[in-house]
Amino acid sequence: MKNNLSFVAASLGALLVLLGLSIFTVDQRQYAIVFQLGEVKEVISEPGLNFKWPMIQNVRYFDRRVLTMDSADPERFITSEKKNVLVDSYVKWRIIDPKLYYISVGGDEARARTRLSQTVNAGLREEFGKRTVHDVVSGARDRIMEEMRAKADLDARKIGVQIIDVRIKRVDLPTEVSESVYRRMEAERKRVANELRSEGAAEAEKIRADADKQREVIIAEAYRDAQKVKGEGDARAAATYAQAFNQNPEFYAFYRSMEAYRSSFQNKGDVIVVEPNSDFFKYLKNQGRGGDKTGR
Repeated sequence: MKNNLSFVAASLGALLVLLGLSIFTVDQRQYAIVFQLGEVKEVISEPGLNFKWPMIQNVRYFDRRVLTMDSADPERFITSEKKNVLVDSYVKWRIIDPKLYYISVGGDEARARTRLSQTVNAGLREEFGKRTVHDVVSGARDRIMEEMRAKADLDARKIGVQIIDVRIKRVDLPTEVSESVYRRMEAERKRVANELRSEGAAEAEKIRADADKQREVIIAEAYRDAQKVKGEGDARAAATYAQAFNQNPEFYAFYRSMEAYRSSFQNKGDVIVVEPNSDFFKYLKNQGRGGDKTGR
């Protein structure tokens, strides 16, 4: 009886061990490849519980997440101007065909990174060699990254990998190149500044000359109008005087003499020297004689 119980227990234990060796799970972040006697038997891309033949089949897992390949040190590239630039970049990639990935690089991520790094560096070297420093620094950076991603992706598909993105983080100039570039930029900025100053000075002189011309024109027109108004006033005054004189010549002569007296003797200290029989005292003499007749 005891021997039968031991056999049953041993059989159950062996069955549990066999079952444990037959069951495996696939995480949603992984691919699984089932090998049978060293050959690829099945590729499992869906997460869940799966079975395999123990001792005959084995399973390897590969990451299906987006991976990042970031260069440790900037790479040196040469532009179309034969200038060296230091480029710091990174690549986003992922496995899309686990079977081809295993066949191409043996499922070794380090080998895959080496292959992708060589592809990306060769493509960047080609793209930078067709462009100037200005283009790679600002002008055509987006185009370089897009073209580089497309080219690298075509090659990466051969090993079961997709290139999602190629990004240039920074483009620097070597120290020996930076100084000459900065001096050239400074000289260029000074040239542009001098041109702007000279254009501004010429424009200012033009505006000033135009303003002086307008000023002279305005003054001349104002003087012309003033003289015209003054002449019209003098003519009207002369006409008024003539009309008044014609109406009463004696009164007009008397009024003008009174005005002359007032203008000549404004202050007590005013002195005028004339002959006693001058016409200037005509109305004073008449006033005096008239006073003798009536006052005395």
